[in-house]
Order: sequence, then structure tokens, then C-alpha cells
Amino acid sequence: MKPSAESATGQIATRCCIVGGGPAGMMTGMLLARSGVEVVVLEKHADFLRDFRGDTIHPSTMEVMHELGWLEAFLQRPHERVEQLTGFIEGEAVPIADFTHLPVQAPYIALMPQWDFLNFVMEQGKRFPGFQVRMEAEVDDVIREGGRIAGVTAKTPQGRLEVRSQLTIGADGRGSTARARAGLTSDDLGAPMDVLWFRLPRREGDPAQVLGRFSRGRIMVMLDRGAYWQCGFVISKDGNERVRARGLDAFRRDLDVLVPWIADRTGTLQDWDQVKLLTVKVDRLRRWHVPGLLCIGDAAHAMSPVGGVGINLAIQDAVAAANVLAPAFRRGMPTERDLAAVQRRRSWPTRATQWLQVRIQNRVIAQTLRDSGAMKMPWVLRQFQRHPWLRRGPARVIGLGIRPEHVW
Repeated sequence: MKPSAESATGQIATRCCIVGGGPAGMMTGMLLARSGVEVVVLEKHADFLRDFRGDTIHPSTMEVMHELGWLEAFLQRPHERVEQLTGFIEGEAVPIADFTHLPVQAPYIALMPQWDFLNFVMEQGKRFPGFQVRMEAEVDDVIREGGRIAGVTAKTPQGRLEVRSQLTIGADGRGSTARARAGLTSDDLGAPMDVLWFRLPRREGDPAQVLGRFSRGRIMVMLDRGAYWQCGFVISKDGNERVRARGLDAFRRDLDVLVPWIADRTGTLQDWDQVKLLTVKVDRLRRWHVPGLLCIGDAAHAMSPVGGVGINLAIQDAVAAANVLAPAFRRGMPTERDLAAVQRRRSWPTRATQWLQVRIQNRVIAQTLRDSGAMKMPWVLRQFQRHPWLRRGPARVIGLGIRPEHVW
């Protein structure tokens, strides 16, 4: 059954309205439509072409693609394979995670532009008659009726749009309008850093892996994107203005000191417009739902960039939500008990992952950013160098997550 056609007054009626066409929203919409539920996904942008979004597709997500029978087609999209994660402390290599031993179909991380990932999921969703995506539909409020959320209102190029639904799912990211309008409150877990994202050319002979560089008060992550490096330079919280005040030349010198072999290309950074600020936030809703509305993904729990697991937590939320909600829709309409079941299922892995991220932020990243002297190799990392089997633990946590979800 297709979602109801839009009326002349700009109204749509559907069983499920999803706010946000990111990984959590698009995957949930596709999975529910696959189960026969009519869904309308509202995305405020005209397309998915935005730079410096999470591009790491982890083994857990590709296992979901395998369970759906789409992995081979998915891997036809341009991507780079990363079989291990390596850090460098004062120039010395430290292998941290080896994904090749994971018991999955694709034991590696795939670096794929998020727009390719989202377009793929949307294309698969369109195979099902109940799936509809409305681009350039910016949700600005919720509709309340009879003590519950009964849909949302949105701005579109054609005018106001009203979507009435049995259930609204807020999947519109850390600045979620859906959760704000529903009055849901979060606990801020804190983050001692922000990240400056930019690109540098990749050249023949460069290392072919994900690199983390730690040295004398500086940290940078480099993701191999084939033709270029996607770089994240970590700065102290709210330090963006101080970095910019020092000037672009000083910023380039910092990069040259941290990673000497990129000194021949940092000159390509000619303007601060090439450097984008990611404000790091780690928070978690106390309650993910109210009658008629459920939040998932970053709308329920903003994740730190540590480990690059944000997309994959969102996908796991989507799978868990669809597994609970599809049977509930077949029975009639999801109840508060069903929404609470989704939160119970995903709350523990969220809390455990954020606990690990906050510990790494506070004990490793914050301390490194404060120190001005040369770093010493921690004892535990020496063990990763000496005993390759130890690298399987971090690979499992990063690659599969605390509680992997499977498609029913």
C-alpha cells in the first residue's frame, strides 16, 4: 500500500513518518517498507551531497546488507577497504585493530561517501510500494492530538506540508527538531575536543590505510579516500577561533610537524573556507519516546567521532526499531510499550559505547592536547605491537559493536 497522495491543501496521511533522511532514517524507512508498512521519509536537503559526514561503513552494516541479499550490489559502489587501523605515536606505528578475523562476509571497513550509501539505501527502498521520500521538506513542528504526537509540519518549496501518521520517528541528527518539539531532554556527557576537517591530495606511495597521528599536543586522523586524504585535526573544545587567529601558515606548520610526509601538499590549503569545523557533542536522551514519537540515531544519542562508529550505531538502531515496529504495525499501531522496547534494546549498547568513547576522550585525547612534550608509548599499546591477537578485541568492538543487530 502506497502512502496517501498529497491533498490540494498539502496534507499526507501515512502509517509512519520519518524525520531525517540520514543513515538511521533511510534505513528504518526501507526496512519498514520491506515489511509492508507505508512510510514517508522527510529530508530537508535537496540531495545528500555534503562533505565531511561520516563515511566509514563498518562490518556490522555490511552484514546487514548481506542479510538483505544486497551486499554484492552495495560493494559495486566506489569505496576503499581498510582491514586494520594503525596509530602513530611520535612517528612509531602501532597496529590497533585487525578486522580480518571477524566472522562476517566483509571483514573490513569500507570508506564510502555517505551520499553513495544513502542513495543506495533509497534506491532499494523504492522497490517497495509503501516507501516514499520527500526531499526539501524541512520539519519545523510536531502535530499534537489527543495527548500524542500525530505527525509533523514541514516547509517545502511548494509551501507548507502536513504529514499525519500513526507513528513519527525522529532521525534528524544531534540538532533534532523532532526531539526538541516533543520536549525530550538529554544528558550532556561532555567532549573535550572539536575537529577541523579538510582534504589533502593523496599521492602514489602514500600509506594505504586509516592513520591516527599523536604527537606533542597534536592529533590528526587521516582517511584514505583514493584520490585524497580526508583529514581531521583535533583541537581543544571551542579552540577554533584560537587556531584561526594564529593564521593559516601556522596551521599548515602544525600539520607539517605532525605528519612530515604531507609537507609537500599542505600548501593546497589556501583559505579557511577549505577547513570545516565539527563541533563534537556526546549526549543521550533520558527517554527516547513519547506517545506517537520515537527518536533513534543521533537524535537519541549523539556519538563522539572516536572509533567512527556513529553511522553504524544509527544503522543498528534502525534494524532494532524495524524488528520491533514492523510486527507492531501488523497488529494495528505501535504502542508506548513497543517504543519502550526499542529503547531497552538499544540503550545498553549505546551507554557502553559512549562510556568507552568518553574514557578515551578524557584519558587519551584531552591529555595529548594538553601535553607539549614528546609522548611516551603506553605499555598497553606496546602489547598490541608484540601480540597481534590482541588487535582482534578492538576490531570486534569497532567493527561489530556491543550488540550487533540482525534483520528479521
